[in-house]
Amino acid sequence: MADQKKQFTKVNQLRPLDAGLSLTVKVISAKMIAQRGRSQGRFSECLVGDESGIIIFSARNDQVDMAKEGNTLVLSNAKVDMFKGSMRLAVDRNGRAEVVEAAGFSVDESSNLSLIEFERIDVVV
Repeated sequence: MADQKKQFTKVNQLRPLDAGLSLTVKVISAKMIAQRGRSQGRFSECLVGDESGIIIFSARNDQVDMAKEGNTLVLSNAKVDMFKGSMRLAVDRNGRAEVVEAAGFSVDESSNLSLIEFERIDVVV
């Protein structure tokens, strides 16, 4: 069990409310966001992706320093949050984000999963 390899997910395999994900992504762009009503903590929205597509990554506090344009990140125990009907990738306190050496892949910017709008439908049986 000690030699068990992590199963890495590709961006195009992400679905709403997925959790416990491991991904290797490259940061395309990062934009600091001013949080209204909250004076503590920093927040940045970053466009990240791999060879299968791109998605918005919500970086918080220490993650903001790691999520600089051009960096390659390994996200462990990441999750997909929903914000105004679209998917956002996030790593909370149970997960980990770390900068690694540049991975040898090019990012496919033609498939942005954050542009897909989802609608919640409750079914009563």
